[in-house]
Amino acid sequence: MYKIAVIGDKDSVLVFKILGVDVFITLDAQEARKTIDRIAKENYGIIFVTEQLAKDIPETIKRYNSEIIPAVILIPSNKGSLNIGLANIDKNVEKAIGSKIM
Repeated sequence: MYKIAVIGDKDSVLVFKILGVDVFITLDAQEARKTIDRIAKENYGIIFVTEQLAKDIPETIKRYNSEIIPAVILIPSNKGSLNIGLANIDKNVEKAIGSKIM
């Protein structure tokens, strides 16, 4: 069974701990890259990453978007959404069905 993780700043991700999700607090892009690469090898099926952090590591996000597992999903931080996650979903839906529906 795969595990679920969330990566981001403390204020944005700590609430996920209540839901039983493994929380990884990272403060900068380099630490985020290392954390994602490390936990991707540790049987995590889904890794949620805050958009604030993801904007600084686009190459890492892109690399994992081409993999089936783990699924890297971008979520808004407590500072709001940058609409990066929604744009990625839109691209993936268009790629899957061959048409833009959103």
